[in-house]
Amino acid sequence: MSGRTTERKPDRKWWQQAVVYQIYPRSFQDSNGDGIGDIQGIISRLDYLKELGIDAIWLSPVYRSPQDDNGYDISDYQDIDPMFGSLSDMEELIAEAKERGIRIIMDLVLNHTSDEHRWFQEAKKSRDNPYHDYYVWRDGVEGELPNDMEAAFGGPAWEWVPELQQYYFHQFSVKQPDLNWENEKVRREIYDMILWWMDKGVGGFRLDVIDQIAKEPDRRITANGPRLHEFIREMSRETFQKGDLITVGEAWGADPERAKLYSNPDGSEFSMVFQFEHIGLDQQEGKTKWDLAPLSLVKLKETLAKWQVELGGKGWNSLFWDNHDLPRIVSRWGDDGKYRTRSAKMLACVLHGMQGTPYIFQGEELGMTNVRFQDISHYRDIETLHLYEERVEAGYDRDDVMASIYAKSRDNARTPMQWDDSRCAGFTAGEPWIEVNPNYREINAAAQMADPDSVFRFYQKLVALRKEYPVFVDGRFELLFPEDEKIFAYTRTSGDTRLLVLANFSGEDAVCDLPKEWAEGQVLIHSCAGEDKEAGGRSGWKQGRLQPYEALMVLSGKG
Repeated sequence: MSGRTTERKPDRKWWQQAVVYQIYPRSFQDSNGDGIGDIQGIISRLDYLKELGIDAIWLSPVYRSPQDDNGYDISDYQDIDPMFGSLSDMEELIAEAKERGIRIIMDLVLNHTSDEHRWFQEAKKSRDNPYHDYYVWRDGVEGELPNDMEAAFGGPAWEWVPELQQYYFHQFSVKQPDLNWENEKVRREIYDMILWWMDKGVGGFRLDVIDQIAKEPDRRITANGPRLHEFIREMSRETFQKGDLITVGEAWGADPERAKLYSNPDGSEFSMVFQFEHIGLDQQEGKTKWDLAPLSLVKLKETLAKWQVELGGKGWNSLFWDNHDLPRIVSRWGDDGKYRTRSAKMLACVLHGMQGTPYIFQGEELGMTNVRFQDISHYRDIETLHLYEERVEAGYDRDDVMASIYAKSRDNARTPMQWDDSRCAGFTAGEPWIEVNPNYREINAAAQMADPDSVFRFYQKLVALRKEYPVFVDGRFELLFPEDEKIFAYTRTSGDTRLLVLANFSGEDAVCDLPKEWAEGQVLIHSCAGEDKEAGGRSGWKQGRLQPYEALMVLSGKG
């Protein structure tokens, strides 16, 4: 049963076989004791990432920024914010990563800039300024808004500028004015900037809220404007297609049909798209993410299977549980208590067996958990603080508000990386910008790298399997037991090779009736193998019963 290869098919892109690791720089590794992670800190941890086996680092924004929105408000696309280092540090990171076979993916925010960007500073000087039309303006009278559109962070989407007697449009913070993509000069500036970074040697780009660049505020259109794909195809043609890059667009409003355009195999737009349909499944219908609801495994399977099947051969999936805006997956849909290690492995197994490019968010490979700060004063995320203030003022019970924050706050993902059991988890010699999760003494990289059965070693093996077996990249997806409320199982089929991914998504035993062929298959990875070595890594499933959070992958066929 060969099945193994490290060769790529001629028509297979490198990023289809790759695994990407996301770094939130502020919280990854501090090198100078100021309590904030930085680029030199990342460089010092590259060997750790090489050992994990990842192929690329998606770097959340490190550009010069006033940090009104954690760096997603860029004041200079071609410089590095001093809190993270310098442009020469960035060039060193690109070079050092390349030596280890790792590419750097920059996080680009092209829908808006900071109001401190040179373009906007010029745009405010007069209506005749060459940069004025780089942004979206409407004439008006103070106090009489162009329309009633609201910004994503609250309040109206229009801000009055008295000296111009005009409003500018901002879909997010008032300090994040929207760029006018209808202006060809704006697009040319953006393309030149992208080409500049490509010349620096970056390996790709993640495009923040890219589905909102073609907004038409007079028609109240924000996402998926009429010219969206025209703009993206032009950008791709002028920039991305001139290099061997990975590109991923963030598109909260994407459905499978739109995703086929974004990730068309002809390369006319992006490599893939981030879609978020599965992310909203544990909130009350029609309400916000803070209004919690139990996850339906049946619905989760249905949603993920839909994307697997509909994009099969017609596009490409991005696979993720976590990112800088989401809670820790082991706390969200696993068990971060008794079965933390096993459920973290199960969730990884389910995700990494699907077709698409997997993304690991820093600390996910350790099974890092959500944090439960006792008082709201310990939180730093502006969204979390606003939520607390609004709900307490509205009469919500404080304990209920904190329960929502414990479950969904973005700070869950932003507590410092847990490197070892020393002070501040080895993240900083100073005082961290946000407190370290107190469980770092039990959950840290040093301990897990020394443990062959750790979550880290499980992720390491999953990353290696994707490179060894083409079925992970090419295999056709088929969901098994769609109505089962405990078991998540599917197969991937490529020629004579079949892969079974079998997981118990619950904290109870689960019964599973599989065809006999799988009993003779090769177990590639098993979440319980280290707990029951005498069973040869087959504990439970062969007899048709899965232990709580047990998961495994089985290979069958000639390869």
